[in-house]
Amino acid sequence: MSAETISAASLEPPWLHVRREPFEHGLLPLPSLIINEGVSAFKNLRTKLLEHVLSSPSWPTSNAANDGSQVKLCKNRVASSGIAASLGLQEPHAHLVLDTLASVLSDEGGDFDPLAHTRVLDIESVGADVDDLILLLYIQTYKRVPPRPYKDAAAVADVWPTPSVFDGYLTPTSPLQNRSTRRTMPCLAEEEAHQLAFVRKHLPSILALLAESTEDGDQEAKVITLEKFQHLSLLLRAADASTGCLPLSQATPFFANSDPDMPAAPVPLSQVLDWMLSHLCAASERTPAKAPTKDNVFHESDGSGSDVPMADACVTGTTNSPSGGLTTVSNGFQIRKDWRPEGVTFIDGVMKASVLKTEADFKNGSVKVAHCHDSVVYVLGPLKYVSVFGCSDSIVVLGAVGKAVRVELCERVQVIVASARICISNCRECVFYLGVNQRPLITGDNHNLQVAPYNTTYSNLEADLAQVGIDTTVNKWDRVLTLGVVDPHDSVSHSAGVADAQAEGASLFPAERFLYFVIPRWNEVEPQQQQQLTAESIPFSLPKAYSQAQQHRSTAAESLKQTLKNVALEDNRKRDLTNAIHAYFKDWLYSTGNIRQIYDLQSLERDPKAMD
Repeated sequence: MSAETISAASLEPPWLHVRREPFEHGLLPLPSLIINEGVSAFKNLRTKLLEHVLSSPSWPTSNAANDGSQVKLCKNRVASSGIAASLGLQEPHAHLVLDTLASVLSDEGGDFDPLAHTRVLDIESVGADVDDLILLLYIQTYKRVPPRPYKDAAAVADVWPTPSVFDGYLTPTSPLQNRSTRRTMPCLAEEEAHQLAFVRKHLPSILALLAESTEDGDQEAKVITLEKFQHLSLLLRAADASTGCLPLSQATPFFANSDPDMPAAPVPLSQVLDWMLSHLCAASERTPAKAPTKDNVFHESDGSGSDVPMADACVTGTTNSPSGGLTTVSNGFQIRKDWRPEGVTFIDGVMKASVLKTEADFKNGSVKVAHCHDSVVYVLGPLKYVSVFGCSDSIVVLGAVGKAVRVELCERVQVIVASARICISNCRECVFYLGVNQRPLITGDNHNLQVAPYNTTYSNLEADLAQVGIDTTVNKWDRVLTLGVVDPHDSVSHSAGVADAQAEGASLFPAERFLYFVIPRWNEVEPQQQQQLTAESIPFSLPKAYSQAQQHRSTAAESLKQTLKNVALEDNRKRDLTNAIHAYFKDWLYSTGNIRQIYDLQSLERDPKAMD
């Protein structure tokens, strides 16, 4: 954070905070999207895009807003064909840009763009607003916060304690080879400070892209209209002390309470810039952090390009504090290192345990599962964004995710999710059971990834899928889109030639090894009467090869069961056979670690809060 940054403690509300979603889910590892020629290059690109606008963009009536919000369909909209022609992209990559924009647009009340609420299958007919697209492309120059250097050798193995066959095989610049851990990864406050530094530095250029000439044609006197100002909701959100978040346009003194029939007058660019810089601050500076719980299982808070110097954007010192430790930024303001973003539910640092979170446990539909090892995590309910980071030897079962899922730096993890879209980055030896409307995106340095069709269900799944707008008739689980090994947004340097290396994608999980995953029905009156999973009970249709393999497995199991029941044995021999089966099953439970899950489920039946 730069020295001239004004802390939230010294500002009067409303405050302007940077939205994390565009930086977490909106950065694409496509070098062709990075434009470094300045504002003029983006203006030229805007002119090209306007040559390919949709003649009659349409917004499906099924997406009509039901919260009283006003939805405006701008005429200057482009589909993926126009994006491909303007940027020289392949059609799949252009569609990825359009889909990514749809996933990160703000949809929180006020005047939102219709693409934010459009179902995945309809985004081509709606198209992207050209100005929103320009802002998404602008932030592609952002580079993530670099990892901290190691402090001790023990930090190398605290996330992946088990050796892997790939140790010593990965490239030196691979994040997995570097074994990035909580000690080396930047804290959330550092990431927010870095994003804020990027936006503050580039805000004059961003506003210049949205500015228009005055009515008298004076090219020097630029103004910002209400319609153009609203596009900044892609990057910023407004908050005050009483109501929390509020529409961005209603936070300003010059656009608030404007009559839709009599739009507010355009405002000089310099006036808008001065007001925004005087209200732009970090949310972590004004939001009191919640002290970490002893078991470190669950945390919840209510409440840029390389041209941004790290000395200005990151923590420069640490003050020891009995309350948990404060980080000191360069302007002297102190924030807690364990600060949590508002509206995000954290499941952090679970070790050898099971965790259950339902809709009542998370707010605003955003969840982050981080640094869990040898555990089973259930997050069941309608969600918007999910991030799974730095986990190993675990199973993560997610509900219906309407916006985006990102899985990063995980090893030997099984992820089961029904989502509109998913991005997998720098993982190895993982299996993904997917019900997805868009092609799974795989980026970075990955090894031994497998994808499989969705394999589970729970009582409210179909209702959750309908609520977040996922179409169960479309599942592109096996149509993987693989991009390059090197992510241009990473701050680490790469060896010569690495950028040209072919990225490793994912193979299809063998049908003969495919199994249904049974989610316990904890709230049922008689959970022991749980219905058997079949292909018909899963909302996404199962491919023929997998359904046939399941039928064969079920038939073989039933045949063995009947054989054991009908075998002619003396009573003492039957007891020996039963004891042998029980012993082998017990050995399997202990060898696989599933015995712990049984104990966890028994505890949950006795106390519903036992897994919190």
